[in-house]
Amino acid sequence: MTKLKLGPIHDDKPVKLTVELPADVHRDLCDYAAVLGQQTGQDLEPARLVAPMLDRFMATDRGFAAARKAGSRANRKKPDPPKPLDSDQG
Repeated sequence: MTKLKLGPIHDDKPVKLTVELPADVHRDLCDYAAVLGQQTGQDLEPARLVAPMLDRFMATDRGFAAARKAGSRANRKKPDPPKPLDSDQG
């Protein structure tokens, strides 16, 4: 049996997203759902595979991980700079 990158699909509260796929990508997605369904014993709609596939893709993309890590360092709250003293007072 072929080992696929995706395992069983878990139920989670979805967020609705509308995407447009090229016909050949949709055909491949339908085929993937059929193969995965046979392996896991689940009756899978192809659309349910999109989120786990994207999740897996992003989780294994080293460039994304590095950029995200660098971005989170840059987004950390920096201490406020000291306020200048008012030279007019005094």
